[in-house]
Amino acid sequence: MNSAADRSAGWVVGIDAGGTRTRAVLADARDGRVVGQGGSGPGNALTVPGPELSAHLAEAVASAVPEAIRGRVLAVAGGFAGAARAPEEDRGRVRARAGLAAALARLGITTAAVEVHSDVEAAFAGAPGHPAGGLALVAGTGAVAARIEGRVLVATSGGDGWLLGDDGGGFWIGREAARAALRAADGRGGPTVLTGTVGRALGIAADALPPAGGGFWAPARRAAYRALLLPAVLDRPPVRLADLAPLVPAAAAAGDVVARAILREAVGHLARTVAALLPRPGETLVVTGGLSAPDGPLLTPLGERLAGLTVVPVADGLAGAVALARLLTTGRRPAEDP
Repeated sequence: MNSAADRSAGWVVGIDAGGTRTRAVLADARDGRVVGQGGSGPGNALTVPGPELSAHLAEAVASAVPEAIRGRVLAVAGGFAGAARAPEEDRGRVRARAGLAAALARLGITTAAVEVHSDVEAAFAGAPGHPAGGLALVAGTGAVAARIEGRVLVATSGGDGWLLGDDGGGFWIGREAARAALRAADGRGGPTVLTGTVGRALGIAADALPPAGGGFWAPARRAAYRALLLPAVLDRPPVRLADLAPLVPAAAAAGDVVARAILREAVGHLARTVAALLPRPGETLVVTGGLSAPDGPLLTPLGERLAGLTVVPVADGLAGAVALARLLTTGRRPAEDP
């Protein structure tokens, strides 16, 4: 390949590997037009075991890229939850690179232009115009805010994982839903439709659920509810509490006071996470993740809370990953692009 035009004649792969799913797209290297896509299970580089991570990446990429054109893939860029661009020995980055390399080798994709990014960097690069600097907030299963300079993450706030942090993210909201259900059952908290919706989501028997229509909930039935709910939660991986998060905005939309309070507190946590990075008035804040992406349940209240910033929602990190992969076809690393 002797010219820039030659170098861009082919395909690129963009990957968005998050806490609950992995997605991959095949795009034209010249204009970024997406022509194929695939998906698989979780892709968090810190929490998903190596062989499983590689398998999920291979499944997603295989679905996106037909076998006949895998030899024409010019570049691959992935945004990974749990990975950082620096330092080079970052554990998540090392695991993401190893998993991606194994997946590509399994599929016969041999390009040397492969780059691992954090999910925050990929999401930020997906904003209109593919900006090089500003702020980003990912509010999905977890929650992390970052400052980006030259398309590289230089500072973060939050993102400490389900055990120590991620306040305001999907895990946090799902856990609060389960806690609200338990408190309502034993009288520590006010009545909430979450007792029923959480119970049904966890497979609690109908005869232990609160009576329909808010009738009298007998003490024995309350005790049975708690006795079933606790093991239903504890027998699952802790992060699966994030599966309960969508129940909260649904309950809030129906007027549930407890659910509305949970969402207000979540927005407060996310706003403080952004504020810790000392944003400048009017600065761009790219937001993504299931909670704050376009049409996400927290996008509007979060925008109101952060009214001094220019809030730009993006669907996910896929568009940014494609943009970063296309930069690789020019021979420049992403931070070198003007």
